[in-house]
Amino acid sequence: MQETREKIWNHLSGDHYAKHLGIKVLEWGDGRAVAELDVSEFMLNAHGTVHGAVIFALADTVFAVACNSYGKTAVALSMNIGFLAPGFLGNRLRATAEEVKAGGKTGWYRISVENEEGLVAQLDALAYRKNQPFIND
Repeated sequence: MQETREKIWNHLSGDHYAKHLGIKVLEWGDGRAVAELDVSEFMLNAHGTVHGAVIFALADTVFAVACNSYGKTAVALSMNIGFLAPGFLGNRLRATAEEVKAGGKTGWYRISVENEEGLVAQLDALAYRKNQPFIND
């Protein structure tokens, strides 16, 4: 089991965009993931707050790790985001993805993004899980 888990992580940690943004996955397991991102100046919009695309990218990263954590290729069918509060330069954003319901080929996930002051964004996401594993046992 540990060898399989390592193979899954080796595959999932190859997300070049997440690496470029500085996203660090702190925890992951069956249907869940937690990651953090330190907000840099290049991540700000014209109003001086964190660009929505950065918040979404962090949420999408934990969603991808959570729904692919079983070793089968999973892709997003839909994601709905609510931006609830701004993030700012110097904030550490933390995203948590939790599997709410999985059955057959789909999985429903709830993703929260928070900063030091509280909830920044909330997402609901639907994943489609393909039959083929992306690792070889």
